[in-house]
Amino acid sequence: MKEWIQSRRTIRKYKSVPVDDALLNELLALAGRTQTMGNLQLYSVVVTRSQEQKERLSPAHFGQPMVTQAPVVLTICADFNRTSEWCRQRKANPGYDNFLSFINAASDALLFTQTFSCLAEEAGLGVCYLGTTVYQPLQIIETLQLPRLVMPVATLTVGWPDESPALSDRLPVAAFVHDETYHNYSPADIDQHYAAKESLPENQHFVSINHKETLAQVFAEIRYTKKDNEALSQVFLDALRQQGFL
Repeated sequence: MKEWIQSRRTIRKYKSVPVDDALLNELLALAGRTQTMGNLQLYSVVVTRSQEQKERLSPAHFGQPMVTQAPVVLTICADFNRTSEWCRQRKANPGYDNFLSFINAASDALLFTQTFSCLAEEAGLGVCYLGTTVYQPLQIIETLQLPRLVMPVATLTVGWPDESPALSDRLPVAAFVHDETYHNYSPADIDQHYAAKESLPENQHFVSINHKETLAQVFAEIRYTKKDNEALSQVFLDALRQQGFL
């Protein structure tokens, strides 16, 4: 396991080979053994295989090619609809139309997503996690016909790898592990933790082609700007209201 996780790669290109239903179902079932709040399994997974439906989902993910190329697209949703229906049908009054319930369900869904990803990669499949799921959730909700109290939080494209990309860089463990209490970062800490990342030739090239002085400027001023974050936050809040969590 240690050797595998150290060499894991995000796969965006897939062979034109289907993922067997039996294998996919086995992996989904195994992932269902992951940790869950109150043993309620507050998630649902929408499996997309048809090309037509992938093309409907593609705009919500900014047209990223792996959405339509991958044999399988999984949309993992925070789901309190199923639990609420269970309560109502068993003479219980559910009270899960609130933000805390969304956080609990979203945590469950993301735990499931990570566990499935590890199992799929261990089986030789390639996986790409799409963070775009939370950028345009209303389009996904409409396309997948998600009812009240169901909210998309993650998407995985899944298939047999047709590439072996270079490993992406990671911060050293000292950058994110704190003993006993959180210790804030001094300028010297920041210099030490980000030195390797900033010195990589590909990241220096990234800075150069974006006409910036530092890698941080590329992320804060081009890739993930305050303006975009605030606008997308409003879209996400609107979706949470529509789905009954606010």
